[in-house]
Amino acid sequence: MARFRTWVGIAVAGALGLTLTACSSTGGKRAEDARAGAAAQGRAAVNTPRWTFAMITHAGDGDTFWDIVRNGAEQAAVKDNIRFLYSHDDEAQQQAQLVDAAVDKKVDGIIVTLAKPDAMKASLARARAAGIPVVTVNSGSAESKEFGALTHIGQDEAIAGEAVGEELNTRGRTKALCVLHEQGNVGHEQRCDGVAGTFDGTLVRLHVNGTSMPDVQSAIEARLQSDPAVDAVVTLGAPYADTAVQAREGAGSDAEVDTFDLNAKVAAGLRDGSLGFAVDQQPHLQGYEAVDLLWLYRYNADVLGGGRPVLTGPQIVTGKDAAALEAYTKRGTR
Repeated sequence: MARFRTWVGIAVAGALGLTLTACSSTGGKRAEDARAGAAAQGRAAVNTPRWTFAMITHAGDGDTFWDIVRNGAEQAAVKDNIRFLYSHDDEAQQQAQLVDAAVDKKVDGIIVTLAKPDAMKASLARARAAGIPVVTVNSGSAESKEFGALTHIGQDEAIAGEAVGEELNTRGRTKALCVLHEQGNVGHEQRCDGVAGTFDGTLVRLHVNGTSMPDVQSAIEARLQSDPAVDAVVTLGAPYADTAVQAREGAGSDAEVDTFDLNAKVAAGLRDGSLGFAVDQQPHLQGYEAVDLLWLYRYNADVLGGGRPVLTGPQIVTGKDAAALEAYTKRGTR
């Protein structure tokens, strides 16, 4: 790519029969038929054991970021002859119950996010006691090892935030709004902390109700109207970037909108200039590598990372990179 910064660490549901519910905004019969066909091809291509892996995330309904993670995991599952079960809940206690259900089902491996780690600790201890290997993904790098996971796959949120702060400095920004859309998500707090650590200007945190885009828009718009000195808005998820752009227009502000994470709409915004830059953590790779790592552990007792997280980002992406990435964002892999 023409321009990027990347930090790379050590080398490289209904289906459960319990309460695990496979949910995706890209669902529907056609998608399920495609998955079934791909799975059949995978079974025909390999002769390794038919293990069952469950992925349980803190995704909220309609969050397209998690469609990309799931896409990657499903592709790896086909290749590895894995029966893949996906479930999610953005309420920490419900997510923990889904992990408990997977443990009761005696799955062969669990992939889980730790956005709210305290609520997940007991459930991961149950998995460990049952001899079920666990990989954490996306959030929870600081707690992963303590909770007994094999490793963590994702980006270091503090490092990602630091990269954003440095990029804001390069762009001459002086006052930035960091928009937190999920109460209690430690990864989001770490992102804003990282920005504050390297940004030479003033950082203001704005907590919004991320389950309601109209509320998000009105909250950002009100802040921009009341504080014209804000010249940058940083959203912590790709689905919120376009909403921030609408809020900026409603407020009559000239603030640049930047975002963590990448999807097709963000790539288009980078290309047309409505967005300044994005921080890509490669969610497709997170899902893919999580399944692959569990397979390697079950098959050959391999563990990647050497006891440290396997980093998939951050990578600063700008308008110069958008055209090269759009083919991938449109197919749902970036």
